[in-house]
Amino acid sequence: MASRANRHVLLGCVLLCAAAFFYSRFAVGGAGGGQSPTASNFPVASDARLAGDGKQTRFILDLDQPISFHAFPLADPYRVVVDFPQVSFRLPPGIGTAGRGLIRAFRYGLVMPGGSRIVFDLTGPARIANASVLEAANGQPPRLVLELEETDRATFVQSLSAESRPELRPATADAKESATPVVAKAESAPGPAGPGDLHPVIVIDPGHGGPDNGTQSGSEIMEKNLVLDFALALRDRIEKSGKYRVVMTRNDDTFVPLDERVRIARNQSAALFVSIHADALPRREGDAQGATIYTLSDRASDAEAERLAEAENKADAIGGVNLTEEPTEVADILIDLAQRETRTFSNRFARILMGEMKTTTRMHKHPLKSAGFRVLKAPDVPSVLVELGYVSNKEDLEHLVSENWRSRTVGSVAHAVDAFFAKRLATAGQTEPKR
Repeated sequence: MASRANRHVLLGCVLLCAAAFFYSRFAVGGAGGGQSPTASNFPVASDARLAGDGKQTRFILDLDQPISFHAFPLADPYRVVVDFPQVSFRLPPGIGTAGRGLIRAFRYGLVMPGGSRIVFDLTGPARIANASVLEAANGQPPRLVLELEETDRATFVQSLSAESRPELRPATADAKESATPVVAKAESAPGPAGPGDLHPVIVIDPGHGGPDNGTQSGSEIMEKNLVLDFALALRDRIEKSGKYRVVMTRNDDTFVPLDERVRIARNQSAALFVSIHADALPRREGDAQGATIYTLSDRASDAEAERLAEAENKADAIGGVNLTEEPTEVADILIDLAQRETRTFSNRFARILMGEMKTTTRMHKHPLKSAGFRVLKAPDVPSVLVELGYVSNKEDLEHLVSENWRSRTVGSVAHAVDAFFAKRLATAGQTEPKR
């Protein structure tokens, strides 16, 4: 017994030291004058409980101090997510595995330095009737209270953020209430163009967003903000020509699941999908610099491409998406990957883009690569993923934050779009992917 207790004490010390080292390097400053937080000043969550039934369900989280938070729903599968600043979870073992009422189960943890999350798996569509933090009173500690009420799928989907709204099909449980599917359109993803609109649709996809920061430089410049700024500037430049219709997968700091980004492109009958990212190499793994353009491949072109694809494909885990239960549409996409025409057009645009970008920005020593990026898997939409540079490289980072560099590079991407579509119009009589 003594030996086992000693091992537990030693393991606890190792974990505590590792946590202290991690947060001393990466955690952002809190409200207390910008100092790096330590484990001792994180709010503590000491207990959690569920109450109610299949009509109304309440979740209560006991805390030692009030916290700010943001609660929002996600679809397919039905979930509710609560984000808040980092919390020390000291909850009873096994809590969350058994649900009650509208909540099938819940899980919790640290999703990034300085940020924690609780994800509730729901038994069906539900709306957030109330979400609040109560001050300590009447012998009760501060509490985060989340109240859910049963609703129908149509109402649930309308409560989603614009970028997260899926195509609204009646679920099995809702079939009696609604026999005809209703389609909810995202504000940033307007409906497909009418028969008279012949403008090609270009979908621009700024990577990451919301709790998913992407890569981050030592100066705490986050990839999600860099690529959003670039994507918005690119949208404005392309729209200015009047030759295209541009759709953004996100136009603010919002989390969009990977399969939803693909779905937006397919629902729009997009003629081109461009995903914007920035890379970083872990410390002690050398240095790399320059922009890289990726296309889809079942097998990665090199180890670095494989590493990057694996990291990007895990983005949904941060958003609480169950990666083991792919929606049917994504399964269909995986089956349709053999469509060679789409890959031919993707590779053609990648080569044109490389030729244009190298006139304005530094390119990676191997600027054209391929890997199994989930976000590029639309079978009928030519797609590329552009890594603008490495935030881990000092010179690349200086470019990424430069408005002058951004303007020149946006211009080169816009020129590549023009050249790509000019060539497609010239060969319009040849076989192309169906639109």
